[in-house]
Amino acid sequence: MSYETLMNNLGFPESELLRKILKHIMNEEEARVAAELPGSVGEIAKKLGMEEEKVRRILEGLFFKGVVIPKDFRNRDYFRFARDIIQLHDATLASQHMKDAEYAKLWKEFGEKEAHAKIGKIMASAGIKIWRVVPAYNAIKDLPDVLPYENIKEMLKAQKKIAVVPCSCRNVTALAGDGCRYTDEKTWHCIQLGRGAEYVIERGSGKEITVEEALKLIDEIEKDGLVHTWPNTAKIVDPRVTVNCNCCSDCCEFFLSAKFAGVPIESLLEKSRYEAVIDEEKCKGCQTCLERCHFDAIEMYKPKGSKKFKARVIAEKCFGCGVCVVGCEENAIRLKAVRPPDFIPP
Repeated sequence: MSYETLMNNLGFPESELLRKILKHIMNEEEARVAAELPGSVGEIAKKLGMEEEKVRRILEGLFFKGVVIPKDFRNRDYFRFARDIIQLHDATLASQHMKDAEYAKLWKEFGEKEAHAKIGKIMASAGIKIWRVVPAYNAIKDLPDVLPYENIKEMLKAQKKIAVVPCSCRNVTALAGDGCRYTDEKTWHCIQLGRGAEYVIERGSGKEITVEEALKLIDEIEKDGLVHTWPNTAKIVDPRVTVNCNCCSDCCEFFLSAKFAGVPIESLLEKSRYEAVIDEEKCKGCQTCLERCHFDAIEMYKPKGSKKFKARVIAEKCFGCGVCVVGCEENAIRLKAVRPPDFIPP
């Protein structure tokens, strides 16, 4: 019954694919311990009639796998199971030690057949977008009136602790053999902040980096054409702010959930305050922006009297991520603010 309890806790009580995932990551004894959480080592040992030291060893092993989370990362005694399917996915897969192709393929199949659609429908129906796009720094650095909480480099400078791990979504794509069109997965792009950074450092799943290293990584991320995302709050340092994801339409949960649920991406992810604008005179029609756009917000058309096709923005689809701006060698694209400062929630 232990696996069934955990499946129910994760919201997929009938899923045989999730059962396979849980059985792959933990044996029956480990599942039995995990199913009794939350609780302290002593409480779980008493419930199960096991020696405390054995329970501690099991919970420590599950902590390093990413299955359970301690209340105190350093003095680990009280634990809980992953709060939802996304946390189990991210914690077990966003690790430098995760090289298990079979495990990744199980998640890929589970996502495509069950999880992506369910997550997308739940998020869309909730009517609350808990993540937002942050514009590329190199697309807004020279603009006036950029707010502190939309300048990704200033947002990172404010953090007390920063770490980086492999992206869990991209790890699935890479290990399952599909690969990512946008970036090399040998480069880690998932930036952990504050308590999130403490967690991955203590687990050894990632590594601590300096502010300078983080800022350099931002430039590499933007060059590759990934989209900065952040919890949908104007807060920069906050308990809710534990990660800066850098997403792509090939691998990442926002895009896959929208695709498999058949819902628009804008129902899951909030836009930035910006929108791309293309200078038709400067545009050479190279289509680089078309290829880099994750939101299908750019199309090619032939202006009246022109021999060449030019790019233009489909305004309602544009998220203001700035990926097209960074990639345009002709400097034919810029971002402009189209929403007020209070568009971003406090």
